[in-house]
Amino acid sequence: MPKPIESIIEAKPLDRHNRQLVSRVHPPDWQNPEPRGKYHMVVVGAGTAGLVTAVGAAGLGARVALIERNLMGGDCLNSGCVPSKALIRAAHAAASVRNAKQFGVRIAEGSYSVDFGKVMERMRRLRAGISAHDSAQRFSDLGVDVFLGQATFSGKKTVRVGDQELAFSRGCIATGTRASLPPIPGLDRAQALTNETVFTLTELPRRLAVIGGGPIGVEMAQSFARFGSEVTLIEGAGGVLNREDRDAAEIVERSMQRDGVTMLFSTYATSVTVEGDERLIRAESQADGTVTEIRADRILVAAGRTPNTESLGLSEAGVNYDKQTGVLVDDGLRTSNKRIYAAGDICSAFKFTHTADAMARIVIGNALFFGRSKASALNIPWCTYSDPELAHVGISEREANTSSTPIDTYRTELADVDRAVLDSETEGFVKIHCKRGTDAILGATIVARHAGEMISEVTAAMTGGLGLRSIAGTIHPYPTQAEAIRKTADAYQRTRLTPAVKRLLKTILRLHG
Repeated sequence: MPKPIESIIEAKPLDRHNRQLVSRVHPPDWQNPEPRGKYHMVVVGAGTAGLVTAVGAAGLGARVALIERNLMGGDCLNSGCVPSKALIRAAHAAASVRNAKQFGVRIAEGSYSVDFGKVMERMRRLRAGISAHDSAQRFSDLGVDVFLGQATFSGKKTVRVGDQELAFSRGCIATGTRASLPPIPGLDRAQALTNETVFTLTELPRRLAVIGGGPIGVEMAQSFARFGSEVTLIEGAGGVLNREDRDAAEIVERSMQRDGVTMLFSTYATSVTVEGDERLIRAESQADGTVTEIRADRILVAAGRTPNTESLGLSEAGVNYDKQTGVLVDDGLRTSNKRIYAAGDICSAFKFTHTADAMARIVIGNALFFGRSKASALNIPWCTYSDPELAHVGISEREANTSSTPIDTYRTELADVDRAVLDSETEGFVKIHCKRGTDAILGATIVARHAGEMISEVTAAMTGGLGLRSIAGTIHPYPTQAEAIRKTADAYQRTRLTPAVKRLLKTILRLHG
């Protein structure tokens, strides 16, 4: 019998919404089924990669077992995409009210406030509703044998769950990652929040320190500042979103500063002291050694991920892994045990829900149907849901320079796009990189209010082998901010109007009299 959920993972506060969540994605009274002989596929981990692998294989006629020790739905549902985007949307609403006067809408001073308890209750309610898609019962109804409990490989073709042993022809490891806590003296006594616990809050911290300027740190820092927290972000690199081109990240930084976020760059937290309900963080600048003391009510750590490889019996299964990077796979996602594959965060540098979904589809084809798909062939976009959003796909300008890849870059400022002007959202751009001398798209970066929606057009073009000429020839509705993509493609078209072409056109026009 699975353990009650309270002994496995945080599901606080245990109100009606979280009770509904738990009843669906880890029912305390769930009875594991009797194994149905040898499974075509056993999937360990019921996050996005595991769920897609299981239901996809079962839908194609395979006999599938799915094993999960915590909450089905994984990080995405419980402590990642779903709850964070609910908070971000509420933060957008708060910012819209604050900035309403620019549109001629007057809101009297002090006539509105943020009810953080209601914000979090809304998040829990919406998450509980979405959880029906990832429920144990739904997957059971779809033909998947769902086992709740710790999975441990007992051999190269067997895995144990409690006192049951499952035999399989193929396996998939999809156990994901968890938040890492950096080795900062005193941090272990500070009850630091991570993405796995921040969504249990019911009261807004008056002062919040955020350690880490990656996507999670940026999204939460900006959102909590918009709710009214005094937020200080500490980042060891020279700016936020160090993976992105600086011209893009700097736009996000300026927006965060306008929202009141204090940012300390090239700075590391060196110690944490707990004084009653207060946390005192000492942070040292790497530039000049200056020490800054930050006083906070809570600390949110967003500084890396650790793969969930413990207790799986990977050595017994003949699966090679690294404690820092996770399970090792080839380009077809097969592990050192040719019968076992892996998908999602546990084996990928691209730790995104949509990447896990795409990798799961590769596993199904390669493991069960003699497919030869390669993970390296995927065009993987990503988006940081700051305001404005920052989305990217393919090669960046910095990567092109580092690898000496010859590119032509075409750029459109949102200030030149009518809809962005009308929306008062002119800070941002579309930047597309092409193979030098051609219209073949190698990558793109978009900074815009809805960059995550816009990047898919470029990704689809890359996947379909379409270049900027095809985008330039595609009619875009006017006025939309996506017109910036068409304008960028038009910039490429203008480069084709060489002096020789101009002379030819003039000759043709003369023939028309």
